[in-house]
Amino acid sequence: MAEAPMLEVTQLTKRFGGLVAVKDLSFSIRGGEILGLIGPNGSGKSTAMRSVMGVDPPTAGSVRFEGREIAGLPSHKIARIGVGLVFQHSRPLNRQTVVENIKVALIPDRLSMILHSAEIDEKARAIAVRVGLGDVLDRKPPTLAFADLRRLELAKAIAQHPKLLLVDEPFAGLTASEVGAFSDLISAFRAEGRAVLLVDHNVKSVAALVDRAVAMYLGEKIAEGTAAEVMRDETVRRVYLGGALTRAEGMNGRASEGPPLLEVRDVEVRYGKALAVQGVSLHVREGEFVALVGLNGAGKTTLFNAVSGLVRHAGEVRWAGAPIAGQTAAAIARSGIVQCPETRELFGDMTVRENLDLGGNALEPDELEQRREWLFDLFPILRDRAGQVSRTLSGGEQQMLAIARALMMKPRLLILDEPTLGLAPVILETLSKALHRLRSDTGLTVLLGEQNVTFALPHADRLYVMDHGKIAWEGLPERFEDEAAEMYL
Repeated sequence: MAEAPMLEVTQLTKRFGGLVAVKDLSFSIRGGEILGLIGPNGSGKSTAMRSVMGVDPPTAGSVRFEGREIAGLPSHKIARIGVGLVFQHSRPLNRQTVVENIKVALIPDRLSMILHSAEIDEKARAIAVRVGLGDVLDRKPPTLAFADLRRLELAKAIAQHPKLLLVDEPFAGLTASEVGAFSDLISAFRAEGRAVLLVDHNVKSVAALVDRAVAMYLGEKIAEGTAAEVMRDETVRRVYLGGALTRAEGMNGRASEGPPLLEVRDVEVRYGKALAVQGVSLHVREGEFVALVGLNGAGKTTLFNAVSGLVRHAGEVRWAGAPIAGQTAAAIARSGIVQCPETRELFGDMTVRENLDLGGNALEPDELEQRREWLFDLFPILRDRAGQVSRTLSGGEQQMLAIARALMMKPRLLILDEPTLGLAPVILETLSKALHRLRSDTGLTVLLGEQNVTFALPHADRLYVMDHGKIAWEGLPERFEDEAAEMYL
């Protein structure tokens, strides 16, 4: 590798109004080096990358490329001096063929040459072959597989002959074999002396590929070193796992031994060409607390939406012994499967009480009031906020309200999707106590989707680990640390 850094970022800060998305971030990359910028979703990784590229100019700090200050330059000028960007989401020209898309990238300022230069055509075809698009040169993007769309984005970046390539979430939506092929393509840049900044939330995806890794959380750098060193870092483990792992105790083992109440068989979900859930099977028995843990993007929410009838899917979902295919989301909810979504979906201009009453709209007046009072006892802060509009509540209070509204429907199975996301430790403790009380007082069946493993472990009878749309591990909580903790990272 070259002695001097090709890219040197010093105290980079990016603000959006009052929100500090990136704070005092510093790192460097040398030619022939691949640097992984990792962290959970919302850590500021993509914002940092976009600030380097000039898409979102930095608020403060320095970005030097080959010794030249480029902070504040427009992105097209940064591209011209040798920095390429591969966006996470494909942005092809849908009316042009694969080779025509690449030709546009080769000569962006001389579009009139696209139809007239045999040399440009030859270069475009060579790039297409290099990234694995040789068999689809004359096809248009809407007809391509998802992985080929990602290859096309990479081809367009290569066409600009970058010395430094910025790649955002390259493995999202890809199968294991496709991840391997993409890794080989990116590794080839290292051999050519190029530098690569690889942005990803999943440590495992980049560990075997990068020379060094920088871990971010809430906009700041929390660790730097080799991928192995970063994975062992205690701060990184707390961010990804939620804290020190503890063995489950208390309510575990309270589930019935009967047949599954919910059974998911070989469920597959696609968003367009992207395969989000791949052949997932799991089951939940009456009275059982099952945790589905996985990093953001693993497919947990998509699976829950399939169970709740919110997205189309292949495979089978059985509820209380019968298939639910063809039922509407409303009918599924009335049958007893109630989902509390990650995004909460509260009615912001309605009060706490009005939100709760909407959840219990099918109850008789006396039962509605009784249920509401029971939930006020479970979450006392909601009683104090009963007349307050929900958009003015704190994040923790909104999460309690979202769970309480779901419980107003008297579910037989409660699906909780990422209830701890973005909450302070004191709120997590309140939620944990509420879940413990729910199980001890009601025997409620719960399916919890969570990336915070240490929140899930004390409650769960069984765990599933989800990774890249598949179930990667299942077992008892007490086996997780020995068998699956490293896999989870």
